[in-house]
Amino acid sequence: MATYGATIMHGRRGGDRTFDFQGPDDLMTHSPMTVMRTFMAWLDDTADLGHIDYQVNAAMKNEKYMVVTVLGELTFEKGDHQPFVCMISEI
Repeated sequence: MATYGATIMHGRRGGDRTFDFQGPDDLMTHSPMTVMRTFMAWLDDTADLGHIDYQVNAAMKNEKYMVVTVLGELTFEKGDHQPFVCMISEI
């Protein structure tokens, strides 16, 4: 398992937050959506924030720096919709 960092920035909920999470050693060789799904599954299982749904409008990977960037909308448990940007890379 490798350690990855995800920085997520969104609307009115305090701006931004960084998380470290564990994932497969080869995670960054997969599609940007697989990377995001892995992070969001970890967030659901361990961050004690309640379930967060998300809609992705764009997902891309910078091959040179191996950084995944995702843009979309988060939906929190009480139906609060927030635009977000998330950047994920190996630490």
